[in-house]
Amino acid sequence: MKKIKVSICTGTACFVMGASEIMLLEEELPPELRDMVEIEGVTCLDLCKNAECGKAPFVRINDEILAQATLPSVLEKIRQLADG
Repeated sequence: MKKIKVSICTGTACFVMGASEIMLLEEELPPELRDMVEIEGVTCLDLCKNAECGKAPFVRINDEILAQATLPSVLEKIRQLADG
């Protein structure tokens, strides 16, 4: 299976709005998902300037953007993708 790529925006707005908690994702992943997920912090996804994208924090999972992301919502999306 292709790895699930998770890009967490660590720009100021996203970091303050909760990306700092989402950066703990690797520690929260269940053992069966750890080898399936690639996690990176990115300086800015440049989405907070566009109101149509939603509100910070932003996380890109593969090619899908999660607005107002939380650690539980990111974990849920990863589980959905892993289950197929």
